[in-house]
Amino acid sequence: MISEEDILTLQELSAWLKISERTLYGYAQKGIIPGIKIGSAWRFRRVDIDAWLEEQRKLTESSRDRDKLKKLQEVR
Repeated sequence: MISEEDILTLQELSAWLKISERTLYGYAQKGIIPGIKIGSAWRFRRVDIDAWLEEQRKLTESSRDRDKLKKLQEVR
């Protein structure tokens, strides 16, 4: 069963991620971040956000790895 702590409002998630509510709203509208619109209010499941953050971390790491490889190839 989902508890109250498992669902975040836009304001709560904005504070947790330390990004503006406006930016988060735009991400949710565009489907960049997983969310559910209930009426006019956005809600976010903590488990979905945790998975999304892990995916973003992996994308960031692979991007950094590509940049490092590119720099090494330029030196040669």
